[in-house]
Amino acid sequence: MANLTNNALLASIRQRAEQSLAFASLVVIFLFFTFANEAFATWSNITGILLSTAVIGLLAIGTTFVIITGGIDLSIGTGVTLTSVMVAWSLNNMGMPIWVGIIVGILSGALMGLFSGLAITRLQLPPFIATLAMMLIAKGLALVISGVKPIYLESVEGYNNIALGQIIPNFPNAVLIFFASAVVASIVLNRTIIGRYTFAIGSNEEATKLSGINVDRWKILIYIIGGIYIGLAGIVLSSRLSSAQPALGQGYELEAIAAVIIGGTSLLGGKGSITGTVIGALIMAVLINGLRIMEIRQEWQTVVTGLVIIVAVYADSIRRRNAGEL
Repeated sequence: MANLTNNALLASIRQRAEQSLAFASLVVIFLFFTFANEAFATWSNITGILLSTAVIGLLAIGTTFVIITGGIDLSIGTGVTLTSVMVAWSLNNMGMPIWVGIIVGILSGALMGLFSGLAITRLQLPPFIATLAMMLIAKGLALVISGVKPIYLESVEGYNNIALGQIIPNFPNAVLIFFASAVVASIVLNRTIIGRYTFAIGSNEEATKLSGINVDRWKILIYIIGGIYIGLAGIVLSSRLSSAQPALGQGYELEAIAAVIIGGTSLLGGKGSITGTVIGALIMAVLINGLRIMEIRQEWQTVVTGLVIIVAVYADSIRRRNAGEL
């Protein structure tokens, strides 16, 4: 018992140290771009960073649950496109109230998570293949439903206030949604049975099954949670743009997964935190925005994102090796 307590304490200390290191990296990157270009630290640019963080951050929060189980979700990028199209279609084409459109977006994301979870548990498909298929399905459905054209929402009065309104002066609502969602996710992950089973499945799935837990049922629920966050991201994105763009969203999954890994969640499962993911999402947003401010071309921004993912995964493997988990 004493050994287990000591191991848990060491793991907690190690996680806090990693989060502190990630936060320190965020500060260093922010200061670097501030000195490189004085326009970077203006409030309008910081607001832009926070707005861009909101969508990627919501996707990253949802996929944190999935990755902690040892899974992966490649459908979150095109998923946010599909959910935004579903919201726009219900509001613009069907004339539904805004609150109904919000429910449609969340349910669309949840259904995506349900189908991915069923494919993984019932069809025994690897998460990579199941969510790759869901990625293509979501991309195709978004194009079909939208008619391969943007759906504009300027005529839907008040919809853009979901993301761009300001309950707190000079602080967009999208950022409040992101941080509030992060708090809820942190409570669920650390204080509820769903969170305990999420970590248990990722740490040792076979042992979890042998303890009598219905792993398949909980996996499905975890993918549904990830899907709910896809729906929230789709709502925020379509509100921010006042439209649903059927070609937008592809590649978001890379930034979101990179944010999760940078935040200390292990690709091998069993370890992760929402706080770390929020820091990771901020790092990605600051890095990409800083590169744009310095007028680095889009293709080189993509190269940098790929390099960041390599570094993050390599750092995770070093952490695992030092902890004796590899």
